[in-house]
Amino acid sequence: MGVGAALLALLIVFAGNAAKAASPPPYHAITPSMAGDTVVLTGKDLTIDQVVQVARFGAKVALTAEARQRSSDAYDLLLEAAAEGVSVYWFNRGSGSGREKFIFKGDPLSPENRKFLESRQLAIFRRGALAGLGPEIGDEEIVRAMMVVRANTMSFEAASPQLTQRLLDLLNDRITPVVQSRGTVGEGDLGPFTNIGATMVGAGAAYYHGERMPAAEALKSAGLEPLRPFAADDSELESSDAYATGQAALLIHDAREALSWADLTYAIDLNGMNSSISPLSQPVQANRPFRWLNWDAARVLEMLKGSYLFELDEKRIIQDPESLRASSIRQACAWQAWAQLREDVLIQMNSSDHNPAVRVGASPSDSWELNTPQLAQFYVKGGPRNHGQHGFILSNANWDPYPMANDIEAFTIALANMDVVIAQRIVRFTNTFFTVIPPSTEVSGEPGRFAVAEGSELDAAALMQEIQGLINPVPPEGNALIQTVEDLQGQTRLKVARARLAVDDTIDLLAEDLLTGTYWLDVRKAQNPTRRFGASPTAVWNAFRTALPVKDDAAVARAQPIHDVAATFIRGNPASNFYGNNGREPDAAARHITQ
Repeated sequence: MGVGAALLALLIVFAGNAAKAASPPPYHAITPSMAGDTVVLTGKDLTIDQVVQVARFGAKVALTAEARQRSSDAYDLLLEAAAEGVSVYWFNRGSGSGREKFIFKGDPLSPENRKFLESRQLAIFRRGALAGLGPEIGDEEIVRAMMVVRANTMSFEAASPQLTQRLLDLLNDRITPVVQSRGTVGEGDLGPFTNIGATMVGAGAAYYHGERMPAAEALKSAGLEPLRPFAADDSELESSDAYATGQAALLIHDAREALSWADLTYAIDLNGMNSSISPLSQPVQANRPFRWLNWDAARVLEMLKGSYLFELDEKRIIQDPESLRASSIRQACAWQAWAQLREDVLIQMNSSDHNPAVRVGASPSDSWELNTPQLAQFYVKGGPRNHGQHGFILSNANWDPYPMANDIEAFTIALANMDVVIAQRIVRFTNTFFTVIPPSTEVSGEPGRFAVAEGSELDAAALMQEIQGLINPVPPEGNALIQTVEDLQGQTRLKVARARLAVDDTIDLLAEDLLTGTYWLDVRKAQNPTRRFGASPTAVWNAFRTALPVKDDAAVARAQPIHDVAATFIRGNPASNFYGNNGREPDAAARHITQ
């Protein structure tokens, strides 16, 4: 083959690969069922549920006048600092390896500097369309979660008013930028946010109401002009961990459901095993006063109130397997790790993780270190352009994602330690040493119908293998990047992705547990029709039997795996639907613990 033919063949291969790379992945658009609602952002009290409302269900956002003013004051202080000759990282001085170089000097609002900054910022925002490492994020809720978190935290930053408004516009008009899933090392999510910046100025691609199109067309469809960024808008948008924090908020929401369902299925399993409930009793709990352990035991005990387990049964064994006895301990520890992570996430998304830190109103007299020559050089005296407001602008390491990054992994490990108990419970139901009776003798015509034998064991083991792989910690990284300036990597993106997968696997494992536990409720009821199981287990059992009757010929005819029925049931029914008045809320426990 000649050189020309070889080059042609090579170009054809490259073109084919480029075409494959250009093909977008499957996209999961949200269902905007809350598009008529509005979440008001103050910068200080955004909740997990509100993030979900905006990210997953399309609620709109509004910024309070106080939050807008706070950001406006920070923006004016930034402009005043440069005019006073104060060095500001990532504004009149460079960033990363360019931190010692001046980008410009003097008043940023002078005609010469204004023209330079406008041109510079627009070029930076446009380049964002080429940034990052694929594949593209395929879930609209992830991009919306990172945007709503950044909209809240950016109210502390020196963003231009037009940048602030444009971030709100993207959320409210449901313009969802195409964002590359990789390109951040989890120590400041620069790459993903440069993609969002590109959409703001009409570069790259975006989804408008779930339909992919050029970003310029999406802006036009919403009646918006391309953004004209200014000052340090690239820094104000990008310098944040909101990509990881937004996903952590979704994780907290979904994990709460998984843990709540774990408490429910445990109560069902106790009934199904005809268990001794002495491990949950008050004297036992008083002997080891760990508050979360005591709380979870009391929660499950209340769910069982009225159950036949409190009646004398000569066939009931004195002690269950460890997996039945210790379930509330492992579940309580998962709740404790969940509560710690939730506290981290709430602080992270209601404060500033930006570099530099802008503190309007801070004075040298506020603390001794601010009154030293080294830090006093970053003091902005204030002038007419910013209504005489003074303050400090200080470089920092606040985008280091700890302690949140550590506690994401801690929660994943605690969750896996709970999951192994659930998997073992499922297997114990196959042993007549514990059940006393075999399953096939009590439910006529349906021996082993609901996967209480090999199938359920295999499914549980397969899921545990996945979960075990997800709990391996992400190795700490210290690659000396950007001429060794940026030499730490948090890899929070990897940690939160693993945690979310672990929660999904946990729900699948709970589906197996639900199948097994409710089958054994059928068995125990067949043994003695007068038996009661407690309000919450009974409510779940009845509702689930509507979704999957004992003799579900239709499901068999359509070859629908019963696991899918169970998993869909759990995902489609909040656990709180079945608690009634006997399900203690973790919020109350957390408040009690922190008092």
